Amino acid sequence: MKKFLPISCLFALSFPVQASLIDIFKDEEGRTKWQHVANFSSSVLILLLLVTVVFLLIAHRRAKKSNAELNEIRKFLEQRVQERTANLRAANIALEGEIKKHMETAFQLRVSEAYIKSILDSMPIMLIGLNSKMEIIQWNRWAETTTGMDSDIALGKNLWDAYPAISLAPQQVEEVLKQGKNLTIKHTQRGQYYFDITLYAVKDQKETGVVILVDDITKRMKAENKLVQRDKISAMGELASAMAHDISSPLQTILTTLGVVRQQLAEKFHQDELNGLTNILTPMLTNAEDSGKQASAIIQNLLEFSRNHDDTSQPTNITEVVNHSLDIAASLLSHPSGFRFSDIKIVRQYEKVAKIPLIVSEIQQVFLSLFRHAFHYLSERMGASGFVPEIQVDINELYDAIWVKIHHNGKGLSAEEQLEIFEPYFSNMSEGTTCPIEHRLSFSHFIITEHHAGQMAVTSDLELGTTFHIQFQVTK
Repeated sequence: MKKFLPISCLFALSFPVQASLIDIFKDEEGRTKWQHVANFSSSVLILLLLVTVVFLLIAHRRAKKSNAELNEIRKFLEQRVQERTANLRAANIALEGEIKKHMETAFQLRVSEAYIKSILDSMPIMLIGLNSKMEIIQWNRWAETTTGMDSDIALGKNLWDAYPAISLAPQQVEEVLKQGKNLTIKHTQRGQYYFDITLYAVKDQKETGVVILVDDITKRMKAENKLVQRDKISAMGELASAMAHDISSPLQTILTTLGVVRQQLAEKFHQDELNGLTNILTPMLTNAEDSGKQASAIIQNLLEFSRNHDDTSQPTNITEVVNHSLDIAASLLSHPSGFRFSDIKIVRQYEKVAKIPLIVSEIQQVFLSLFRHAFHYLSERMGASGFVPEIQVDINELYDAIWVKIHHNGKGLSAEEQLEIFEPYFSNMSEGTTCPIEHRLSFSHFIITEHHAGQMAVTSDLELGTTFHIQFQVTK
């Protein structure tokens, strides 16, 4: 519209002029010359058309130029879009690759964490991780089994609040944290349990801490002790055999000499002289022969122990072993005062019990040691008014176990002796120990508890005597 505004103005301004121009188109008589008007109008229209065409050509040219520019802009924009699309596609591909790598890395980390956790949970060792505040940050499955506390409950708690029974002091953990050195602690209760506690300082981490490994080595130590004791028993058997053979020869010579002396006395002295000597020598010779026979029985027992020792157990009737041990004790044990084991009243109270796996030679030595111990303390009360030495043996089966009680009415044990009787004797012990080595029963206790998985205890009263309690588990 702005383009046609000048033309409109031109026409508007031409109205006054038109009035004068009309006169041109009239003749002298005042009549209109329509032919001139038509020609003039046609000329004007042609001029207007020409102007319009010019304007249209100019507009068309401008439109064409604008379209060309628009096409260039469109092509440029399309190219930019393609470039941006390509860049975006490349970025998406790279991002997908990074995401895939990240997912693979995360998966590998999860697999590694699960594998490490599986290893830690499968370890038959308590593994406890602590931070610098003594708070639990690691608690494996063995720790859960041992303490009965789930890791979800234990994590974040103070170690000694969560597990007060641990044989470890906070000062020891603080020392490891401070010095950064490993620490190993041995915690044992003889014959009951053995633990190795190792503390490792965690270094080169965002947060310092300590890893605690509690290894229950009870089974291993018991197995090692059993092997050591069996080696000792084998060595004892060899030593007993060697000693028995070494003693047997001179002992037989002594017994033979005693027999020859009896024979020579009968041959070289007259009857009246022999009668006088008999009253003097016969008791002495008889006593010497009896002592020699007793020593011979001891040697025979040593030889039997060395020959029959076998570390394999076999189903055995415990009453037969007890009776055989009583028979051996009757032939072996005597006191210089003349008191013999055969003088003791034996009270047997046996129930019918099941056979149990036993190492017969070892159990026989255990009972023989108990009867020897009883004989010694009975001999200390001999001579007391109205005293009758007695040993009572009770055997019964109760609560899936066989119980053997051996009671004697001799001198009882003091409280200190009861504490020490099952303890091993060492050469560096003080002379103030109340229980002498020859009356200790540590080896018997070891055979019952370690070799036969049984229990052994003692109860005693100084006036009423002593009772030994032995329990064997019945396996079904």
